[in-house]
Amino acid sequence: MSAPSRRVLVVGGGGREHAIAWKLSRDGAEVLVAPGNAGTAAIAENLPIAADDIPGLLKAAQARGVDLTVVGPEAPLVAGVVDAFRAAGLRIFGPTAAAAQIEGSKLFCKHILHRGDVPTAMFQEFRSLTRAREYLEAREDMPVVVKADGLASGKGVFVCGDRAAALEAIASLGSDPQFSKAASGVLIEERLDGREVSVMAITDGRTLVTLPPLQDHKAAYDGDQGPNTGGMGAYCPTPFVDAALLGEIEARILVPTLHAMRRAKVPFQGVLYAGLMLTQQGPKVLEFNARFGDPECEALLAMLDSSLLELLDAVADRRLEAVAPPVWSDGASVTVVMASEGYPGAVEKGLPIRGLEAAGHTEGAVVFHSATRLADPPKPGAVLSDGGRTLAVTARGDSLAQAKLRAYSAVRAIRWPGAWCRKDIADKGLNFERQAASLIVEAAAPSPAEEQP
Repeated sequence: MSAPSRRVLVVGGGGREHAIAWKLSRDGAEVLVAPGNAGTAAIAENLPIAADDIPGLLKAAQARGVDLTVVGPEAPLVAGVVDAFRAAGLRIFGPTAAAAQIEGSKLFCKHILHRGDVPTAMFQEFRSLTRAREYLEAREDMPVVVKADGLASGKGVFVCGDRAAALEAIASLGSDPQFSKAASGVLIEERLDGREVSVMAITDGRTLVTLPPLQDHKAAYDGDQGPNTGGMGAYCPTPFVDAALLGEIEARILVPTLHAMRRAKVPFQGVLYAGLMLTQQGPKVLEFNARFGDPECEALLAMLDSSLLELLDAVADRRLEAVAPPVWSDGASVTVVMASEGYPGAVEKGLPIRGLEAAGHTEGAVVFHSATRLADPPKPGAVLSDGGRTLAVTARGDSLAQAKLRAYSAVRAIRWPGAWCRKDIADKGLNFERQAASLIVEAAAPSPAEEQP
């Protein structure tokens, strides 16, 4: 008789949660997702419970005999879902509310970085928009980054080329309702130049497992133009970060940050996500998140050949040191986010999405749903759009070029009115690979003197 499958509750309803549920189901778990989406409904049981309904989640986990809960989004982490589950004696993967402030408050994050002597941008902090505006008007006109202190769904960061743009960002923080809570504090940072990369690590607070590096694409449009979004695509691994640099990032950034949090009496367990800029002075921290990135998670889990459930279990039990290192596929993966017209602003919902089955048949591809729902009343195969970032089309290949080709081949099969995506996901990595190959060829070419008979 085979052993009964483990029952895991995944909290959230986006592409990240679909990817987590997809991988856990492949690991043999029975998966519940709250609230889930049309994609998770095909591989798991969706529960009609909002991700921030902590009492509802707790009641469901107890009633359904859930062995482990995995929290996808940041909002319930900051709100204390881990604390509530642990108080009830339930196993859960993620940081406490206090530790999740590494993402929930950019001011808290900066203080942790300084406590740990972790390289980051110089900054000034303000508790009012008026004081921030006065500071900008009084200083030299130069590029800066304006950040709302609290959570803003990835949209509270403004990269400004001059004073006028920075003042416009401050005005947006004061007038746009989506920033009403996040803008209770403001950071104004120096703007760092270099290549931006993401490095995530799974940790139980004592042991750290660093995951392959990725590159996200935050800007809405090709060529990194337009407003910041929650992420328009990602690829894994990025060729910008070799083994030596990844070791430096772990030693100078990840480990010191964990030590600083422990000294501050806010030990961290879960996924520690470092958004980094590779500057001429070395890697520096742009931000920290307290969970898997989205869409980075989709690209990352597509590359994981070993068990995700085993890693998450080990963190929940604080025995990560006893688990074998994860096994990653050779090659690369690319995730392309398909968005609805109007994103990152308001979008029309309820539009029928066609071509999902054909896209899923593309070699190496899987379509993760980020903001979809099933038609009501249900109709076979009827999937409707339900938000801005609607799908995260992901493909794996033997090379980055092949992964990109497969991802965009799957994208071309999918249609709904107003659907769009960036066309240049992974191009930075491909250009880097081409330049590196060109340098190798030039170095190997014989000199004119060597060519003489």
